Amino acid sequence: MSRRLTKCLIANRGEIAVRVIRACHESGMHAVAVYSDVDANARHVQLADEAYAIGAASPADSYLNATKLIDVARRSGCDCVHPGYGFLSETETFAAAVLEAGLVWIGPPPDAIRLMGVKTEARARMQQAGVPLVPGFQADDADDAAFIAAAVTIGYPVMVKAAGGGGGKGIRVVYDPARLPEALAGARREAEHAFGDPRLFLEKYIEAARHVEIQVIADSHGHTLHLFERECSAQRRHQKIVEESPSPLLTPERRARMGAAAVEAARAVGYTNAGTVEFIATPDGAFYFLEMNTRLQVEHPVTEMVTGLDIVKLQFAVAAGEPLPLAQADVQPRGHAIECRVYAEDPRNNFLPAIGPVLKFIPPEGPGVRVDSGVQSGDTITIHYDPMIAKIIVYEATRAAAIDRMHAALDRTVILGTTTNIPFLRALLAHPTFAAGEVDTRFVDTHLAELLPDAPPLPDAALIAAALEDWHQQPAGSDRRFAPTDDASPWARGDSFRIGG
Repeated sequence: MSRRLTKCLIANRGEIAVRVIRACHESGMHAVAVYSDVDANARHVQLADEAYAIGAASPADSYLNATKLIDVARRSGCDCVHPGYGFLSETETFAAAVLEAGLVWIGPPPDAIRLMGVKTEARARMQQAGVPLVPGFQADDADDAAFIAAAVTIGYPVMVKAAGGGGGKGIRVVYDPARLPEALAGARREAEHAFGDPRLFLEKYIEAARHVEIQVIADSHGHTLHLFERECSAQRRHQKIVEESPSPLLTPERRARMGAAAVEAARAVGYTNAGTVEFIATPDGAFYFLEMNTRLQVEHPVTEMVTGLDIVKLQFAVAAGEPLPLAQADVQPRGHAIECRVYAEDPRNNFLPAIGPVLKFIPPEGPGVRVDSGVQSGDTITIHYDPMIAKIIVYEATRAAAIDRMHAALDRTVILGTTTNIPFLRALLAHPTFAAGEVDTRFVDTHLAELLPDAPPLPDAALIAAALEDWHQQPAGSDRRFAPTDDASPWARGDSFRIGG
């Protein structure tokens, strides 16, 4: 039976919390935010109908504290919890605790989270369902000798992966058999530290691979749909940088086969709500199951742009017990969408986070441009959370036109006070290999030197913004003007001002 949801706790922060708040309001629901000490004035707190403090800046004391989150949901009268992505979004025990508290969980069943969260169990279930798998080896009690023997059978290069992995952690690519013991030891240590689970497995490392994922949505009435694909091959250290839909690699026939495989993968674990089935695809037409993300994805906006669907609203409807309002034939993607993740980081310094204040942030606007962000002028990028400032998403009729629109959007993005990766993104988009749609997962690492342009000169727009900042700093009615040598003047901090980087 369906039920009407009226008030949602968003167990997250930043841009995803802002995104879910917007869906709540458009659905006639009240949104309840939570915040750590350093997020008291954050944008998601300002936009929510209610907001509650949950602890210190450390995620362990706040956003990862399931007991505090559920307590806030109860005290505020919420009837559902949306986890966003990251933090506790793929934590089986948190989902189960939400349900045990009598609240609706905006996500898949805890059993599905558990099955897909342990990569070895997911592989076993996919094999049973007939979903194509990368050749590999897994055994919970395997020692190094067993892995070494299996690697010979699989054939080098091989990839060592953490059974409970995610986020690019616990992964090693091995070309030389002599390096495998070292890789096993390193991946095991990293997996234990990151996931509390030292188990590993092996997969054949497929070179020139493309990372293509399929968005799925399933209701509790037996309907499972795919919302077509996103390509995420532009990665660095297994972390996505640029995503797009549709994939330049796929033919209509291959797209249909991958969509059908994703639907079978979801059905194999009794999946409901939104999720993403990730595949490795090769130029010869083969594709293999990689993993399933049992939550909303960072890159979901590109799917929304090409399908015209609101995935978060569909999540709420499915969680409320409603049947999906459309059939597979009703999903007809059009045009092309690209997403760039804008980070406060310095690509010329090994992509280290650029901690500090965001003095001014003016996102781009215009037709076919969407910006999802939890950052606003005056915020501070801290050591405690991901340094993403915004996701910039563009839509156009063709891929070439979408690339042009993204260039224009990045050029209009104003970010002062911190270094960003925008020059790096511009260089990536301008590279002939990206323009040709031929980027594989090795592209960024292979061409990194080409993608790191020299530091640009301070543009006129930065000087104008500095002047505006100068003017705004004057006391009301004051005739005082900063001199360039005044320590408080933005002119004295000219090297900290950046327009998109």
